[in-house]
Amino acid sequence: MFKAQDDAAAKPRRGRPPDPERYRRILEAACSHFHAHGLERASVSAIAAHAGVSKMTIYCHFRSKEGLFEAVVRDRTGRVVGGISGAEALDPKKPRKALLAIGGQFLTLARDEGELDQFRSLYGTAGTQPRACHAFYRQGADRLIGDLAAYLRRANAAGTLTVRHPRQAADLFMATFLGDGHIRGLLMLDPPNAQQNRALLQETVRVFMAAYARGGRDGAG
Repeated sequence: MFKAQDDAAAKPRRGRPPDPERYRRILEAACSHFHAHGLERASVSAIAAHAGVSKMTIYCHFRSKEGLFEAVVRDRTGRVVGGISGAEALDPKKPRKALLAIGGQFLTLARDEGELDQFRSLYGTAGTQPRACHAFYRQGADRLIGDLAAYLRRANAAGTLTVRHPRQAADLFMATFLGDGHIRGLLMLDPPNAQQNRALLQETVRVFMAAYARGGRDGAG
């Protein structure tokens, strides 16, 4: 665990950025540099030059390179899985439909080459970049599992699913997409094709519903 003040220092400042277009340029430049060089070798000076801003501007928004990295991960996750962060809005009476949507979005994220690059980079520097690993986990897996767990609690309350341990069930559901295809992607081997991904998604939801659907209902409506 990090000291509280260290963790806080890595977080971006809250509130609406004064110049959204400039903020977006910084995130896009940072994403490109982190993708090409990894967190450890990426240069804030190079990112600032790419975005057409000063280093001070970046530090005013994000306070540190780690804070900028976390913002990039959060932005990537939010754009790919947009609906998951609004899981409260998914209909708890239609869990099969919701799980297909959530699983499909997460599968897109898990197969994304930029995301795989971040995994490769962080696995290689886990011992020396604990703050970056924590940020990647917090804005990636922890956020997504937590959002799905919140939805499962609603479905349990609505009577369409029986889920005693929502966080554990959400972890099981997400972990299904991190098997053979994910390992192949990390190793830069031929990834699953679209048909194989759809088959995995359908089977994952079928198995999950068989385990958790209440009274045999599949919530397909």
